[in-house]
Amino acid sequence: MNTSSSSPLHSTPTTVTHRRGSDEPLPVVDATSRLHPTGQRALVLGGGGSTGNAWLIGVIAGLSDAGLDATTADLTIGTSAGATAAAQLAGATPAELFAAALAPVPQRPGAQAITDRRNSAKPVVDHMDRTARIIADSEDMADMRRRMGAAAIDMAEAMDGASARWRATVATRLPQQSWPERAVLLTAVDAQTGEPVVFDRDSGVELVDAVAASCASGFAYSIGNGRYIDGGYRSNAENADLAAGHARVLVLSPFGGQTRTPMEWRMHLAAQIDALRGSGSRVETVFPESDSEHMFGVNAMDLSLRPAAAQAGFDQGRALAGQLREFWQ
Repeated sequence: MNTSSSSPLHSTPTTVTHRRGSDEPLPVVDATSRLHPTGQRALVLGGGGSTGNAWLIGVIAGLSDAGLDATTADLTIGTSAGATAAAQLAGATPAELFAAALAPVPQRPGAQAITDRRNSAKPVVDHMDRTARIIADSEDMADMRRRMGAAAIDMAEAMDGASARWRATVATRLPQQSWPERAVLLTAVDAQTGEPVVFDRDSGVELVDAVAASCASGFAYSIGNGRYIDGGYRSNAENADLAAGHARVLVLSPFGGQTRTPMEWRMHLAAQIDALRGSGSRVETVFPESDSEHMFGVNAMDLSLRPAAAQAGFDQGRALAGQLREFWQ
């Protein structure tokens, strides 16, 4: 069914077991080596910036309000903003997160507020232009990941203390700091090697670090001696391929399944869905409605659009619950 990062709840961060910058490397075990490709239901939460996070929370809250609890999935896969949403849903109810996403973001008064809104998309546009050049110069996905990682490491080296600041920011967004008991996979890419990485509760990485790494779309985020970048560079913004072997897969994609990589690389969501269906999975997708698409893309980091994105997602979730109930339950 195609239908046309965030600050929900605050908590006090727990003590960091392995401090970034330590000479002792932090063990990072790729969860893909432990994947058991069998299960009934998988929930895929795609990337999409701050507005994408709000929309994801809204969809799940709308489904829940109409009697369909998507958080009962046997497996949840989160990428970037979707990683934040997956971690948030492990510690708070969809209704609580939705209420927080609806809260208006304080704006500076007068002319400064207007200037802030006009300039809110500029860093995103600059980032998109910079990464588009890297994609254009790359031979394939592996080459692109290596190039993205190298550029992100250079950026991190020019930003003293960036990882510590980013970790503190991410920590305030998570209702709880510990991994949930249920299966959750959060995607990232090793910036030093370009290899895909998938974190879970047994990876030796704290939840806040896994989320911060999955959302690191600019500079490379440090965990021990490792450096990581956004999970959207693993394959695409959804990484739905990790749901292989599950009977039913529900994909929520703030970016509407779009891809920035060449189609011949076969990294786009449609190719992943074809593979899932070819292996026997039933797959349903939910994309933002056409009248709310302006809240994503270059406007994905505009905090003032979070309430509208959350409400749009909620309305979609409520409207789709009846059609999805049989599929999910």
